[in-house]
Amino acid sequence: MAEKKYNVDSFNLDHTKVTAPFVRQAGKKVGPKGDIVTKFDIRFCQPNKEFMTTGAIHTLEHLMAEYIRDEMQGVIDLSPMGCRTGFYFTVFGEYSEEEIAEHLMRVLEKVAVWDKPIPATTEQECGNYRDHDLEGAKHYAKMWCDQIKSKGYSAFI
Repeated sequence: MAEKKYNVDSFNLDHTKVTAPFVRQAGKKVGPKGDIVTKFDIRFCQPNKEFMTTGAIHTLEHLMAEYIRDEMQGVIDLSPMGCRTGFYFTVFGEYSEEEIAEHLMRVLEKVAVWDKPIPATTEQECGNYRDHDLEGAKHYAKMWCDQIKSKGYSAFI
């Protein structure tokens, strides 16, 4: 990573030097009572070369955010990046990039073949309930799994 210029970790990342997809620890903080919070960059698309459609990333968010909580304890948040190339994933505790990738792999393998309703897609449950793309979400989930498997869990960046 380059010299710290900005307060936001991802703004300091040289986006021309990474190869998506990957899992990268983007930060770790220890709270006043000793709680550890770790944030990960879950990249699907190559920065400045490709990006996900809003419907696909929105649907991925709904499916991943719901089902990662069945997969592991301590999930705080899973949020799409504004650039639409991936997600930020925040958890209590210390996890390796490999551990996070393994948990996400299990969730995304399910998403890649999803044939049930997308959770929380009513007007009461979602702020943009009409903007979903299940086929796009399945495409990106399969792409991430296939490419991470071919790279190997230890080759994240």
